[in-house]
Amino acid sequence: MPETFDVVETTIRTIQDAMARGTVTSEQLVQTYLERIASYDKGGLRLNAVLEINPDALFIARAMDQERRLTGPRGPLHGIPLLIKDNIDTHDKMHTSAGSLSLATSVAPRDACIVQRLRAAGAVILGKANMTEFANFMTEHMPSGYSSRGGQVHNPYMPGKLTPSGSSSGSAAAVAANLTAVAVGTETSGSILSPANNCSVVGIKPTVGLVSRTGIIPIAMSQDTAGPLARTVADAATLLTVLAGVDPDDPATWSADGHLGDYTRFLDAGGLRGARLGIARGALYERLDDERRKLYDDAIAALQAAGAELVDLVTWPVTRWESKVLTYEFKSALNAYLSALGPNAPVHSLKEIIEFNNAHPETTLKYGQTLLTASEATSGTLTEPEYLLSRLEDIRLAGAEGIDAALNQNKLVALVTPESRGCWVGARAGYPSIIVPAGYTSAGRPMGVTFAGRAWSEGELTRVAYAFEQATKRRLPPDLSSTVPTPTDAPPPEDW
Repeated sequence: MPETFDVVETTIRTIQDAMARGTVTSEQLVQTYLERIASYDKGGLRLNAVLEINPDALFIARAMDQERRLTGPRGPLHGIPLLIKDNIDTHDKMHTSAGSLSLATSVAPRDACIVQRLRAAGAVILGKANMTEFANFMTEHMPSGYSSRGGQVHNPYMPGKLTPSGSSSGSAAAVAANLTAVAVGTETSGSILSPANNCSVVGIKPTVGLVSRTGIIPIAMSQDTAGPLARTVADAATLLTVLAGVDPDDPATWSADGHLGDYTRFLDAGGLRGARLGIARGALYERLDDERRKLYDDAIAALQAAGAELVDLVTWPVTRWESKVLTYEFKSALNAYLSALGPNAPVHSLKEIIEFNNAHPETTLKYGQTLLTASEATSGTLTEPEYLLSRLEDIRLAGAEGIDAALNQNKLVALVTPESRGCWVGARAGYPSIIVPAGYTSAGRPMGVTFAGRAWSEGELTRVAYAFEQATKRRLPPDLSSTVPTPTDAPPPEDW
């Protein structure tokens, strides 16, 4: 790798400019990221964010370099190395397991729809990121970032002291530690936003239906979505532009027509001028410690200084309510996914996964499988009155009477919350959110600020998130020279 190009904190645009000048090649980028993975993920801090390396990554990168020379780049992701979460199918020499030993030998029969889009854009899939097993829908007390197949992911900012959080923990930690250019995560309720917060990166949780879920090991089809994790809003918007699209096999995306386009066109440093934002106070604010409350206050001041019109919200936007939707939808969604793997799949149903775990308790049941067994006890037909009423309640309370009401009554562009707090409301509504780094406590704990909006408002959210990022520029890379972390068994926050 030429000394004139440094991958640490680099951006997609900087990489593309360097490749256009011949300063660096995609093959050299892959080599450098592999070296960093060896040094910091499997050695040094042992972050354990990367579960599997694509053995063809160097060959693919070399082919992208040749294509660039012959016909030019396909677009902004041409030759860009990235990691994808281990619940996203790739039909190659890698496995897709959602971190479970029961699926450790599973090879997907085809690429997930979003993987097809990434390959068509010229991206180089570097490998699979470690994650919380079954996206943290296996048991109540499994630490975020732990899987029986991959072990524990560590937070590069406070290894052994702060959870990486969320189930997209490996994707977020790898981006934060500059082990990849960008990464793809998934979220059902907090699994992009929460690790983005704890690992000081940008995360976009899209509207459910903007990004195809075909070929992704699911939790709940009413809330699941894939989305970008990046070090900058611009990189996240670039990745989202490629991921978003209509998929004939995913009915949720059939409403995406008219909402698609290039999200980088919303990158406006002056985008906060005149933007009316609702500021979360109440319990979301009061539960912060003094240092994080100060960071949130500083972020609010920065929004106002950049021209935003702020409206304090006493609550945001509703009180918490119990929902059984995930318990019921998991069995139905997972069994449908497993049935599509074909007869050679290592397991074919949720029941077989539970049986596999029971047969290998010393390696698979360190924290139990209570959520798996609770879901298996449902009919799998989604006909139970408790499920149907819970689903309708989620739509009403989170959407029409929740986020929509808060935005409409106050004439707001977006709602602003500290960290990823309140993310479950947008998750149940299926609405989008973007989180941006907002600073660090004296102990080095990262904190972000989330911008949440109505369905299909990714463009407006990108505009205000980018303007906030440019006005503050709070992200700092982690110090990777620390000692090997001591694993923590502390229960994670509620997020999937």
